[in-house]
Amino acid sequence: MALAVTRIALGIEYDGSRFHGWQAQPGVRSVQGELMRALSGIADEPLRLQCAGRTDRGVHALGQVVHFDTRARREARAWLLGGNSRLPDDIAITWVREVDETFHARFSATARTYRYVIDLRPNRPALLRNRVAWHRWPLEVERMRRAARHLVGEHDFSAYRAAGCQARHAVRRIHHLEVSRQGRFVHIDIEANAFLHHMVRNIAGVLMEIGRGERPESWTAELLELRDRTAAGITAPAAGLYLVSVTYPDRFRLPPVPRPPLFDVGDNF
Repeated sequence: MALAVTRIALGIEYDGSRFHGWQAQPGVRSVQGELMRALSGIADEPLRLQCAGRTDRGVHALGQVVHFDTRARREARAWLLGGNSRLPDDIAITWVREVDETFHARFSATARTYRYVIDLRPNRPALLRNRVAWHRWPLEVERMRRAARHLVGEHDFSAYRAAGCQARHAVRRIHHLEVSRQGRFVHIDIEANAFLHHMVRNIAGVLMEIGRGERPESWTAELLELRDRTAAGITAPAAGLYLVSVTYPDRFRLPPVPRPPLFDVGDNF
């Protein structure tokens, strides 16, 4: 008699500095590859993992969500402690839940939240070099905040997607987009139903050009109308980007979403 299949959901955090992104690829280090190796060892069977959102090389996560199906019968504690004991120190499992077969880490998600962190200082950082986007020039945060308002709502974000983006269409809905400052750090917080490849980093690049006074505040809206990626600004560096949380319907009873990374340490770094 075949063993029943159980679906397990995990919360994951990782420092993306030394990974070639989420997706497993031959010959390179990936978050998915390390997780599959560790969890398959506990299950004594090969596992296939699905995630809420694939992150690029150098991008970090506090609240990535993953699920897999297994015939292995293990307690949540075994997946959590056993998985962390087998994982490298730049990935950690933060919670484990058994979920029903209707849950899907990607397709059940109703929203995803990212934070982009910019470090305003004249000289490049050393300790935070892989954790923030260094920007040597001043930024007018109020201009960035006003410009960001044009992006809230449902739009065609063709001008804000990577040239190689494989999404079938570029229409996305941004629920919330806020620009704030804490000490020398500027935070761009963005929540949407889904994101295109490089969408957050391209939005950050456009807002930084506006913050430097190189473009008008209306540029964000003009780019939406143009729907042309080549007309937009440069893609902001990966180091400043964090997948903060993923939102799911309450019926799945997943743990509360984590708080975003807060850099407000003044001159301590």
